[in-house]
Amino acid sequence: MDENLRDILKDSLTRSLTKEKSEILFGKIMDGSFSDIHLSAILASMSSRGETVEELIGATKAMREHSTKIVGGADVIDIVGTGGDGKGTLNISTASAIVVSGCGIRVAKHGNRNISSRSGAANILEALGINVMMTPEVAQKCLDEIGICFMMAPVFHPAMKNVMPVRNELGIRTIFNVLGPLTNPAGVKKQLTGAFSKELLEPMAHTLLALETETAWLVHGNDGTDEIAISDLTNVVELKDRAIRKFTLNPADYGFNCHNFEGLIGGDPDYNAEQLKALLGGKTGIYRDSVLLNSAAALYIAGAAKDLNEGIIIASKSIDEGKALNKLTELRKISSSKGK
Repeated sequence: MDENLRDILKDSLTRSLTKEKSEILFGKIMDGSFSDIHLSAILASMSSRGETVEELIGATKAMREHSTKIVGGADVIDIVGTGGDGKGTLNISTASAIVVSGCGIRVAKHGNRNISSRSGAANILEALGINVMMTPEVAQKCLDEIGICFMMAPVFHPAMKNVMPVRNELGIRTIFNVLGPLTNPAGVKKQLTGAFSKELLEPMAHTLLALETETAWLVHGNDGTDEIAISDLTNVVELKDRAIRKFTLNPADYGFNCHNFEGLIGGDPDYNAEQLKALLGGKTGIYRDSVLLNSAAALYIAGAAKDLNEGIIIASKSIDEGKALNKLTELRKISSSKGK
């Protein structure tokens, strides 16, 4: 290890880094330059003191540089959460991605298997028959032909193989929970992103602003979820027109009755998959309402709805007219095909 890198390593353990040093540090992490002991110390230290905007910008740039990419476009959106909220809910962002795709909006869904929950995006999609390990070529084909794809983090971020064993062994939320939603391989310029902590919203928004994202909502529910909450208020930090503003969203303002949060508690991937299929089949209740509200926000961010009320109407039609279910069926079929 050269002296400059050793100094950056020492700095990361005791103080915050500049974006330049952070980019160097995380570039070396991606290259596998650190032992598991060093990497554990870096991640635990950053997690303990909290990552700064400068560190997030540098780390995001390094991770993007080391990723495998597909061609997205200005109209493509991602709906994703950091995970790590510990609430064990049904899969809301994954269901919302399917519903929004059914509305005709192109969705490049980026995700992984569960790290701190019972069922991550990849777990439930796999239970639904999707080939979550689809190659970049197949993901591109899915996005081009049906308007939705899933990009499995380890496939598109091969350098993460140097991180995952340590991350799994630590079993705590780390900067990589935050980096995932900031490093979509399709280069999306629009996103609805949930965070496991309210304190992450502004740093993530400023990071996206620095990296040329056009429109984004960063959200954290007062119920503790990394989604727009259906049973409580939601803290929103909006990035739009190169400006950042904060506001609070109340589901009651959009006609949703006060729900008991317990109705959103999920189970293993098979259980969650059955609930998602029931939702797409027209089942009503708290899960549908939660997905409608999150989908409406995504439609607004994508420019397909003038406000959340219109977004709810559009998302409802995607479910009730069977368009969302058709997207799931198409994704299941094409995900197992060969790329172009």
